[in-house]
Amino acid sequence: MNKMLIQGGNKLFGELNISASKNAYLPILAATVLCEDKLVLHNYPFFTDADNMCKILTSLGANIENRDSDLIVDSSSLFSWGIESELASQVRSSIFMLGALLGRFKKARVAYPGGCEIGARPIDIHLAGFRKLGVKVEEKHGYIYCDAGNMHSAVILLDFPSVGATESLMMASVLTPGETKILNPAKEPEVVDLQNFLNKMGAKVRGAGTNEITITGVKKLHGCEFAPIKDRIIAGTYMIATAMCGGDVLLKGVKPDHLRAIIDKLDQTACKISIESDNIRVTSDGKPNALGKIETSVYPGLPTDLQAQIMALCCVSNGSTMIVENVFESRFKHVPELVKMGADVHVKDRVAFVRGVKKLYGASVSGMELRGTASLILAGLVAEGTTIVNNIKHVDRGYYHIEDDLATLGANIKRI
Repeated sequence: MNKMLIQGGNKLFGELNISASKNAYLPILAATVLCEDKLVLHNYPFFTDADNMCKILTSLGANIENRDSDLIVDSSSLFSWGIESELASQVRSSIFMLGALLGRFKKARVAYPGGCEIGARPIDIHLAGFRKLGVKVEEKHGYIYCDAGNMHSAVILLDFPSVGATESLMMASVLTPGETKILNPAKEPEVVDLQNFLNKMGAKVRGAGTNEITITGVKKLHGCEFAPIKDRIIAGTYMIATAMCGGDVLLKGVKPDHLRAIIDKLDQTACKISIESDNIRVTSDGKPNALGKIETSVYPGLPTDLQAQIMALCCVSNGSTMIVENVFESRFKHVPELVKMGADVHVKDRVAFVRGVKKLYGASVSGMELRGTASLILAGLVAEGTTIVNNIKHVDRGYYHIEDDLATLGANIKRI
């Protein structure tokens, strides 16, 4: 079992190139199923979630080759339209494959997806949308069976702007004759990136990032090269780390517009943030101010995927902060571990009350899910003494060797 060993107290200095986005790459990988030509995806991020999606594609018959930092995907010889439970249980985003398989084969059998246990993430919105498209859906024995033999275009109003449902329905519709509209879709940058990828393959999708997405069905897609966007959550994590530790860090390649919510919050903590093109520079003296009240929400609001990291920041801020988690009801599993390090945090339902302390203390703590594990690593960076973070397999799902990035900036951290 790998662990992270951290000696706290170092400030962070230097620059980092941010890797491609996990949450953009996963649906794009699923969308490769729709094309029978070779596709080249640049800047492959070697996260375990991405690797598991590649395993799913390989199990369906795709030929995948890693060439330097590029991923070459050939789905011309796909022979299966079913994903077994052993593979689906490894990654939540396997549900994206449902829409892609329906688009390609007009039928699909997918096991219920796995991923981090951060609360109920029902796929009812996905299935309701498929039914609107004329898909027959049956749930039994832990699998979802779909028959899209009579799939047609439709107008679909989502009850909630679910990113996964929006992306699944986009993929299901690109090869469906007629014009499909998705109303109240998710507006996240990753949805826009999927639209851009589909269109580069010859699809006709417009409106991603707005209140209405329109998909005009085409007969066939073609091969292309594509570079997915950079990971705004990784960038946000390192911005928060700099605010906590103090220092001067330049993050390269990330779009500042994707991070407006976290930039606004860090501005309030007495950080200095400079923006130039696709570079973000954070300078801090390591004495952040509390944020008062913050709430997670869908884009362009504060991402739930940065809530745990912001809580780590609030634990060492001057003053008190109330954090309201509006997206997932079980996303405070990192709190007991932060408390072990001396944090003053109290949780009631979906609200966490955080009172900043003068210092945190090194301890042996355990990660429970991806972003919570990242928050424990950040806490270890500022804690007095030695911190050991166990179960770091969780953080590897969305960060590639996070310890190398932080060590490059001057942190005393290593994997053991």
